[in-house]
Amino acid sequence: MSILIVDDDEAILQLVSIHLKQAGYTVTKASNAEAALAFLQQTSFALAIIDVMMPGMDGFQLANIVTKDHEIPVIMLTAKGQIEDKEKGFKQGIDDYIVKPFETKELLFRVNVILRRYQKVVQSQITVGNVNLSIDSWELTIGSRRYIWPMRELEILAYFLQRPGRNVSRWNLIDEIWGDMLEQPEFTLNTHINRIRERLKKAEANVEIVTIRGYGYQLEVRQ
Repeated sequence: MSILIVDDDEAILQLVSIHLKQAGYTVTKASNAEAALAFLQQTSFALAIIDVMMPGMDGFQLANIVTKDHEIPVIMLTAKGQIEDKEKGFKQGIDDYIVKPFETKELLFRVNVILRRYQKVVQSQITVGNVNLSIDSWELTIGSRRYIWPMRELEILAYFLQRPGRNVSRWNLIDEIWGDMLEQPEFTLNTHINRIRERLKKAEANVEIVTIRGYGYQLEVRQ
């Protein structure tokens, strides 16, 4: 999933880029609005993170173009904390607002929340490899055959299908699917992952869930 970062501060660009890449995102950096607009003509992005104060076209003007013309969610970065700036940004359709200096963990949390919310709205059909899942009807097709799976397993599969090739944290997955409702979360997750793996293999799916030791999983597509 690709994210565009726009900031004239090279240190901020590097800091945000490093942490987003570590979280599994693809990152494009732009030091001004003009460069960002050029990238937007060439690449599709899931989210834009835009600094307010930049030379030339400022962040508010750029965010207005990004939200209206490209329909991309936006997080604004600013060194100011005035309520007027926040009000102006939200009126232009931005999704969130973070004041510098900020904790990278907080930024990653907000990025994940926005992307998760946005995906739930726009992504009703997910196809990865020969696996297709309709979120509206929870209809699963692998190859040319339809399958009926337990609802919880479909929810977990959907989480992976929305993030092909990305590292998925075990605890993020547990929090998304079950919240804090489990007494033995890791045991429950292991059980469901094993069942999904068996079902995918039996159905001759060309995707598989691989384990990333000490972290979680990744959905890979076999050629």
